[in-house]
Amino acid sequence: MSSAAFANDETAYRELVEAHRRELHAHCYRMLGSVQDAEDALQEALLRAWRALDRFEGRSSAKSWLYKIATNTCLDVLSRRGKRVLPIDLDAEDAPQTETVWLEPYPDDPDASYEQRENVELAFIAALQHLPANQRAVLILREVLGFSAKEVAEILDTTAASVNSLMQRARASVDQRLPERSQQETLRSLGDDEIRAIVERYIEAWNRGDVDAVVAMLAEEATFSMPPNFEWFRGRQAIREFLPLGPLSIPRVFVPVRANGQVAFGTYKLIDGEWLPNAIHVVTLDASGAIVDAVAFLDAKLFPVFGLPLTP
Repeated sequence: MSSAAFANDETAYRELVEAHRRELHAHCYRMLGSVQDAEDALQEALLRAWRALDRFEGRSSAKSWLYKIATNTCLDVLSRRGKRVLPIDLDAEDAPQTETVWLEPYPDDPDASYEQRENVELAFIAALQHLPANQRAVLILREVLGFSAKEVAEILDTTAASVNSLMQRARASVDQRLPERSQQETLRSLGDDEIRAIVERYIEAWNRGDVDAVVAMLAEEATFSMPPNFEWFRGRQAIREFLPLGPLSIPRVFVPVRANGQVAFGTYKLIDGEWLPNAIHVVTLDASGAIVDAVAFLDAKLFPVFGLPLTP
């Protein structure tokens, strides 16, 4: 549809935007590593699109035009701030001196495909954040969204040869940081019944404050972190020693949610007789069902994003 058609039919323009809003939001999240930044960037991109509507000449598809605007909006954001990371990605000696912005979890889309969930897994999003911004954009546009090298070149105002070069470097870098199996592959192999049983055991162990039961569900070299805290722990023994001094020093309640295509929980803590929102707690499982990584994102502002109440 041409810009003139959109200009003469605001409803048609809104329908176009709504048809792509969810996937554009996920695209901004992959670029920025933050659900809140993604929302801000998407709103800015849609405002830019509206203002530039009279310059859309229809030579490319409306979809690629929207992605061009959204991608460049995200690149503008990335030019103003550092990459988002997890505590495990930081050098422990330098961490306290580092001005850090933290990766955030992303709520699952119930209608998302297997591939769409795979492309918001924490390991993948964390790996993306280590790429230079232009490499990140190319990899997402080419591999996740399926644009051709020519289309990506048009989106980024570069050449197809440059896109292919950036893609090769990006893929090599990301592959070094990803596990052998995606979490979607692991969850599929475990099956719904086993996953449900794992969720129930984990909730029960945390809700009754049972350190031994929590630790028994961990892989031997499991990791546990709590951004924005810099400190993180590796191995059952280190986590066993920390839990009674940290999160299990006060009562907790866990409720299941879904984040990044992974098993996750909203957690609440009891302070002065009142239950308060505490964290979005995302876990990664191995093929045996053991927990190999747990990240508790300590940010109560995330609860409405996940449709969670402020009290359990």
